[in-house]
Amino acid sequence: MAIYSKTHKNKPKPRSSILILTASIAIIVLLYLLSSLIFTNGPSFSGSNNLENIVGKSKNHHGRERYLYWGNRIDCPGKHCGSCEGLGHQESSLRCALEEAMFLQRTFVLPSRMCINPIHNKKGILHQSNNASLEEMWSASSCPMDSLYDMDIISNSIPVILDNSKTWYQVLATSMKLGARGVAHLEGVSRIELKETSRYSNILLINRTASPLSWFMECKDRNNRSAIMLPYSFLPSMAAKKLRDTAEKIKSLLGDYDAMHVRRGDKLKTRKDRFGVDRVLHPHLDRDTRPEFIICRIATWVPHGRTLFIASNERTPGFFSPLSVSYAGCEELVSIGCGVSVISQTGKYKLAYASNFSTILDPLIENNYQLFMIERLIVMGARTVIRTFKEDDTDLSLTDDPKKNTKAWQIPVYTKDGPGC
Repeated sequence: MAIYSKTHKNKPKPRSSILILTASIAIIVLLYLLSSLIFTNGPSFSGSNNLENIVGKSKNHHGRERYLYWGNRIDCPGKHCGSCEGLGHQESSLRCALEEAMFLQRTFVLPSRMCINPIHNKKGILHQSNNASLEEMWSASSCPMDSLYDMDIISNSIPVILDNSKTWYQVLATSMKLGARGVAHLEGVSRIELKETSRYSNILLINRTASPLSWFMECKDRNNRSAIMLPYSFLPSMAAKKLRDTAEKIKSLLGDYDAMHVRRGDKLKTRKDRFGVDRVLHPHLDRDTRPEFIICRIATWVPHGRTLFIASNERTPGFFSPLSVSYAGCEELVSIGCGVSVISQTGKYKLAYASNFSTILDPLIENNYQLFMIERLIVMGARTVIRTFKEDDTDLSLTDDPKKNTKAWQIPVYTKDGPGC
């Protein structure tokens, strides 16, 4: 009781408490008015460091003051929000978004996770292995973005931050303080208008969706080369360091080699017409990506005896083994539909797949997106690179069918076209 009485005796009077509370509120209001005055009448965002001081400096900030946000999932909002497209489709969208950030000179807010299409996450699907179970599914439906890409080297071209980073939360907090000058929610506004209209250029954060269909629709016209700011090779070269290091280790073991990417599985989709006849979107693809036609096609590009690294989504183990078998000569090739003038001597390649390096890959690889990115780096490092479809006019390709989906379902062709393969 004595302690209680002493404490009660020294307790401030009610009038003193009211005066202290009133003074505190007055100070807070004064500081708020001063800060509002600075942002309203002070220098613009582009010419001052006020915003940078509020947002804070971080490793990935690079001194940029304005941000571009396209959502927390690549290619979403869009028609693929529920299903999740493959890595190539998502990279097309990501390149589009990065191009816009580059064009607007804004820091891009990159989703912190990449959605993984279940079809592309079956163990062993992208390499030849007799032991791997093609039906085994990995439980993860997404993976950390920085497990695929290196944020620092991307930021050398386009500054990026992740949407789970401290900087991003600071930007969000600042945007709420700035009111109308903090954030603008925009849809269907062209990047030209975003750049040239002053009411957009000084906004801290632009939250937008270029197209309700999917991100990459904004950059769909890839035929206009002058409009392309980032080449197809940009994101493959931005792979995470552990993926790059692994690819370098495998490349050193391969030595001097050639490589080809053979895309079959997902591109050989068929459907029957009203007469029950099978039709496909790429009529020559199945034929052109079979070993007996591949060996004819690549003979003038890759000398026999060379090491040939193959990256493919073909599901049949040993499908490409005939490329490593010695052929007696053209007479044998003629019987399987190849021209006699293409090969005049024994053909044989030393084949290599990612599965040959399982001791290196298995401890590292968590999903097939990572595996594909390593394979892609290996293919890019080859002396001669052969693609399935032409990406550019100078590319060597296994088929002359266009990569673009023409939506014209045709009867597949398995005979040779003319004097060669």
